[in-house]
Amino acid sequence: MLEFRTQGFNGYAVKYSPFVDSRIAVASGANFGLVGNGRLYILGLTAKGIVAEKWFDTQDSLYDLAWAESHENQCVVATGDGSIKLFDITLDQFPVQSWQEHKREVYAVHWNLVAKDTFCSSSWDGTIKIWSPHRADSLVTLPTHSCTYSASFSPHSPSVLSSVSSDSHLRLFDLRAPASAANHLTASIPLHTAANNNNHNNNGQHHHHHHHHGAMPPSEALTHDWNKYRPQLIAAAGVDRLVRVFDIRNPSQGPVAVLPGHGYAVRKVAWSPHLGDVLLSASYDMTCRVWTDGSALGVDGEQQQQQQGLPEVPNGRAGADSLAVGGGRELGRMDRHTEFVMGVDWCLFGAEGWCASVGWDERLLVWDVRQVMDR
Repeated sequence: MLEFRTQGFNGYAVKYSPFVDSRIAVASGANFGLVGNGRLYILGLTAKGIVAEKWFDTQDSLYDLAWAESHENQCVVATGDGSIKLFDITLDQFPVQSWQEHKREVYAVHWNLVAKDTFCSSSWDGTIKIWSPHRADSLVTLPTHSCTYSASFSPHSPSVLSSVSSDSHLRLFDLRAPASAANHLTASIPLHTAANNNNHNNNGQHHHHHHHHGAMPPSEALTHDWNKYRPQLIAAAGVDRLVRVFDIRNPSQGPVAVLPGHGYAVRKVAWSPHLGDVLLSASYDMTCRVWTDGSALGVDGEQQQQQQGLPEVPNGRAGADSLAVGGGRELGRMDRHTEFVMGVDWCLFGAEGWCASVGWDERLLVWDVRQVMDR
């Protein structure tokens, strides 16, 4: 495990460069991001450990960052003063571009992975905005009417994007859909819905199962991520501690997987770029955990059985596990952080297990997921 101290700054987000396998960026804020400056770190993994190649100080805390997909030296950040800044890491001090349209804190920025020429942002002001690095004004504004902690383009489409918000909903937008209808909104999925594995029988007979399939009171959703191999799957998580996986082809069925285990809110989820059933999560419980959603275990077949009216396979496990759905489970955890873990990201290159995590303990840790899975 490698470590870098973000001295005086508490980490909020971490991203590996999509171009350079040894480069990592960290977005951070002084005083836990509550008041004071922000800092963007550009870090290099070297034979002598992790070194700071450069950093950029900002007036306000940084809550998220995204590497440009079209330019290997550019990085966009989300700030606490509502601005979005684009930095070129070959230059010193100042951003090459800055946008000020959001009225409140910007919590997320995400680059379009397919078209590569736009990025999106989301804010406490209840909007998502789409931007071009070459334009002074936003291209599109999408209202969510609630504090939107996470927004993302689909990795499978240049025109589809998603968000999760404080109102406990996952929203899907399609920029090809007519704006007049519903501001491009194509679906709004309540994250706290029960998993409906018994939808062949709607007369209420199976109602007693529903709590065990993940029905919960609404709670703030903080993070979500698109599966890199299965374009229909999105994982989402937040304050109620559960990681849920949804199949957006059938949003009314509730989650296809529910993964209980974290002791406090889940701040970040990230699907593996290497394995279609594996995801990482980072939590206020000071752990990162690695999960399988159960699909590699042939669980999809079991769910089809249930939908065809065959007897349900009893879960049988007690306690928190009675909330589990879909046969997924925790494969291991990394518990070396000593404060809230805020961000985690997978390395896209090389052997299939390296990742990086950042937290409020002023530390970036780079570690091998396979090592925590083995123990």
